[in-house]
Amino acid sequence: MNQKQSQLLENLNQWAREDVCVAFSGGVDSSLLLHLAVQAANQHGTKVYAATFQTELHPQADLDIAKKVAADAGAIHVIMEVNEFEDDRILENPVNRCYLCKKLLFTNLLNFAKEKGIHTVYDGTNADDLKVYRPGLQAVKEMGVYSPLAMAGLTKEEVRSWAEECGISVSRRPSAPCLATRLPYGTRIEKSVLECIDAGEEYLKTLGFPNVRIRQHGDISRIEVEKKDFPAILERGDQIVAQLKALGLRYITLDLQGFRSGSMDEYL
Repeated sequence: MNQKQSQLLENLNQWAREDVCVAFSGGVDSSLLLHLAVQAANQHGTKVYAATFQTELHPQADLDIAKKVAADAGAIHVIMEVNEFEDDRILENPVNRCYLCKKLLFTNLLNFAKEKGIHTVYDGTNADDLKVYRPGLQAVKEMGVYSPLAMAGLTKEEVRSWAEECGISVSRRPSAPCLATRLPYGTRIEKSVLECIDAGEEYLKTLGFPNVRIRQHGDISRIEVEKKDFPAILERGDQIVAQLKALGLRYITLDLQGFRSGSMDEYL
């Protein structure tokens, strides 16, 4: 761990001799990266821009959290509005949707960086991300964006532990991937459906289920929560079903395999 930390800090210190830009979601990975990047920049009197995408495919709550964490870090926070619904290829939800999205998002980010005279752009990819299906990482690589956490070999849990040591408020925040991951590939993305899913997940979080996904298969809504939360969610089953139906969902089910990241990728 010490060797990984040293490598990351050395890289950030070298890049911080000039202004840099961090693709910043407000999650633990990009938050730790931003925190360390600002520390490095302070030694050189340079600037760090935290660029957060405001899009149709990301929960609104992400933006509110990103604003707070960027302010805590002392970065210059920039909100970039990008509308994925303008690209029909993305709306068809192909298996490489994430690649298409990253291309769109980072094209906007690199244009911003160019306007500011910035040559170095980071993202928060960690070493664990390299071991699973992440077509968007290819786009990031093609566009010359650095992934310092992955380059240093830092895993998700190592990132969380370091972020906790640094006192970063989102150190234990669950991952929040884009809402399109709730739909099977090949299912056309509809804004109204994503809004129902987002509202449903936010409601379940208020009940004490932080790790939750609602995967939508036609009229069937498949809820994923941690297995330890099964008794609690079943105890409130009638209440949950009533609320989710009021939001527009129809057939509500509980996935017996429990919460798992990337479950829509299991049969690719």
